[in-house]
Amino acid sequence: NTQMNVHMKGRDLLTLQNYTADELKYLLWMASDLKQRIKHEGEYLPLMQGKSLAMIFEKRSTRTRLSAETGFALLGGHPSFLTTQDIHLGTNESLTDTARVLSSMTNAILARVYDHNDLDLMAKEATIPIINGLSDLYHPLQILADYLTLQEHFGGLKGLTIAWIGDGNNVLQSFMTSAAKLGMHLRIATPRGFEPDLRITKITEQNSKEYGTKLLLTTDPLEAADSANVLVTDTWISMGQEEEKKERLKAFQGYQITMQTAKSAASNWTFLHCLPRKPEEVDDEVFYSPRSLVFQEAENRKWTIMVRREKKDNSIWRLGSILFCLT
Repeated sequence: NTQMNVHMKGRDLLTLQNYTADELKYLLWMASDLKQRIKHEGEYLPLMQGKSLAMIFEKRSTRTRLSAETGFALLGGHPSFLTTQDIHLGTNESLTDTARVLSSMTNAILARVYDHNDLDLMAKEATIPIINGLSDLYHPLQILADYLTLQEHFGGLKGLTIAWIGDGNNVLQSFMTSAAKLGMHLRIATPRGFEPDLRITKITEQNSKEYGTKLLLTTDPLEAADSANVLVTDTWISMGQEEEKKERLKAFQGYQITMQTAKSAASNWTFLHCLPRKPEEVDDEVFYSPRSLVFQEAENRKWTIMVRREKKDNSIWRLGSILFCLT
């Protein structure tokens, strides 16, 4: 029934805000199905043979790069890793021209960029699907992996309470634009001056009202953790913010997730972190505890980015949990 309500033809994945509740559920179902069939049942599915994926990376990466390269290659496709040192992007060739050239040579573009506006421009100029591998505003692939991990652990997502304790960054903002659609409540603690984007906060408030979920924004980590099923944090210093390190470490004092934090959470609490992790964000006792799902979460990046294609008359590119119908 969910599949009947999804419409993916020609879709980019720039933000989860653009996807309906049914579409998100279907994406997660597909990621789970691929993981079951390939990892657990040993199926060989060379469905991407003859297809190529352009991977533009302005920022370095471990999980996004490896999940895309291994997942695409596993299905017989050819991923092409491109940094700003490998191509003329932003120097001798405009983003517009790059998007048009790659559209003629590849079948999809995954871009990991500093400025989300670059993704918007690429989506406008390209004739193939654009996938956001990370931008300053959103990190949708990470959140789909997080949801798959929670779905595997809890058996479902509806009714869960997620507590975010940390920076108001791109990972949080992807939670904010999607959690309510799947019936999850959000409790967000950020220091003053490090709140999420006000425009995205307004969208989140609207989503929460529409889907009947609860939303809390506070500066108190323990208040956010109260009765939460999931404790989440991320780096306090993102790439490009290195000069702010001293200021940020001071501002985030008291935001480290510890077992003391977890005492405020629900009895079945779990912990997520998109990695790489630093000890000031979460201590070893929590990070390496049985409650921590971080390495399962990291693996699920692969299953939520894996690409699959069916026959031409109904060409569907399935990046694990992401579908793209090609014309």
